[in-house]
Amino acid sequence: MMLDLLHQVPTAFLFFLAAGVILLLPHGLMRNTVMLGLPIIAAFQVWTLGMGEFVTIPFFGFDLEFMRLDRLSRIFVLIFCLAAFLGNLFAWHLRDTTQQVAALVYAGSAIGAALSGDMISLFFYWEGTAIASVFLIWARGTEGSYWTGMRYLIIQITSGVILIAGVAMFYADTGSIAFEKMELGSLATWLIFLSFGMKCAFPLLHNWLQDSYPAATITGTVILSAFTTKLAVYALARGFAGTEILIYIGTVMALFPIFFAEIENDLRRVLAYSLNNQLGFMVVGVGIGTELALNGTASHAFAHILYKALLFMSVGAVMYRTGTSKASELGGLYRTMPKTAIFCLVGAASISAFPLFSGFITKSLTLSAVAHEHYTYIWLALVFASAGVLSHSGIKIPFFTFFAHDSGKRPAEAPLHMLLAMGITAFLCIFIGVFPNFLYSILPFDVDYDPYTMGHIAGQLQLLFFALLAFAIIYRRGLHPPELRAVNLDIDVIYRKFMPSVLSYIAFVIFSLFKGTSLLLRFSVIKLTSKLHHSHGPDSPRAASWPAGAMVISIAALLGLALFVIFFS
Repeated sequence: MMLDLLHQVPTAFLFFLAAGVILLLPHGLMRNTVMLGLPIIAAFQVWTLGMGEFVTIPFFGFDLEFMRLDRLSRIFVLIFCLAAFLGNLFAWHLRDTTQQVAALVYAGSAIGAALSGDMISLFFYWEGTAIASVFLIWARGTEGSYWTGMRYLIIQITSGVILIAGVAMFYADTGSIAFEKMELGSLATWLIFLSFGMKCAFPLLHNWLQDSYPAATITGTVILSAFTTKLAVYALARGFAGTEILIYIGTVMALFPIFFAEIENDLRRVLAYSLNNQLGFMVVGVGIGTELALNGTASHAFAHILYKALLFMSVGAVMYRTGTSKASELGGLYRTMPKTAIFCLVGAASISAFPLFSGFITKSLTLSAVAHEHYTYIWLALVFASAGVLSHSGIKIPFFTFFAHDSGKRPAEAPLHMLLAMGITAFLCIFIGVFPNFLYSILPFDVDYDPYTMGHIAGQLQLLFFALLAFAIIYRRGLHPPELRAVNLDIDVIYRKFMPSVLSYIAFVIFSLFKGTSLLLRFSVIKLTSKLHHSHGPDSPRAASWPAGAMVISIAALLGLALFVIFFS
């Protein structure tokens, strides 16, 4: 009975209901129990549901599908639930109601979007993720976080506006709002594609990610890293699988962050850049569009949420104890934070795709799909990007945080609940790497693939060895970019410097033209008025002539007669 009732409630609504409930509960055990218990209940609901459409709600003549479950949506919902659980466990110490409510609404909106069977429902949840998540940035309470949050909100809301415009045009063209595979070929589908790309942080549209994630609170960054961009990956996989342009977009995404991550001092910004890099692998998989490639995208999204959360947790724990995430201000922390250091190394090994770690078995699916479709240069580019990941995330993050030079800081180990969240996440990273069949069993398509072949293991170990050797040589010879306190602008220089300069120049030109036109118009009016006064004024020859005078006298006489008649009638 209870199970049947649970199956009739959209999963997202469970999160929204819980967000309302915790407002009535005091801070402490009861509220934290709801925060942790809800993702487990939601995962159980989705796991016990069969495949199909379950909740349809009429809305202004449309039938909105709030619960459409298939193997593609299921794996994303399950990892979203797991991410919500781990993020809330990491944030056990929080006493900030705003962050707690925002985290639940944010996770619920992402899950609702993944379960949406139509694009109107998708739009509502799409905007829900934008509005809820910005509070995790504003909660930091600094002027910088406020303005960063405003920029983030504008971009995310704009993505939603473009999406609903595309949906409206798509409905006008096809008469359908179903969220299914589309083909790029009309303005409607291009708008929908652009909306997904903005949320996925496509090149030139990515800077909101590097700005917002480091600007959020320590716990907020962990939550943010799990949902927004992976929801966009899901949307692309659902709507544009096999769209070739995504192969090249994804390749650029995988390559360009490498340099900027290397020169970045803020370790949370380094992780934000590496997030772009990992998204590139997923987008390439969507662009390939084969069953193997889509399995690679889904599995890599699953593993990425875990090891990226682990890395953000470890850096967040360091920031919680030291007050900073700047590489130039850290180092030598392994002495007093050994457990956090170990968990960070597990995350680093996972993102670097070391054998027996999760990234090894998921990234290989995508690379194999690329090779199978004979995209040789794309494969080479992704291999290079993999080596870059090892350098900036696999080595730089743990090395400069826990080893390298001694900063002199001796902070206490991370709190127990943070260690527990990191420990569970680290265990899952290793478990998936050792027992890949567990993850393979919940992928969208059946898997017939063995990552642990001698050729694949040897090739990956060679790649990792040479990347480690290159880093060692560069570092020992003093060629590694120094960790400096600075703000690095990548493509953002276009928006922050070039575009303002261009807009200022355009405004100056328009003002000058307006001023010139105004002066010309004023001169013309004065000249015309002067001519009329000269030709028709009281001193003009026309006014002094007898016909003009006779006309004036006649009009005056007629007016006088009219007044006489009105007065005496």
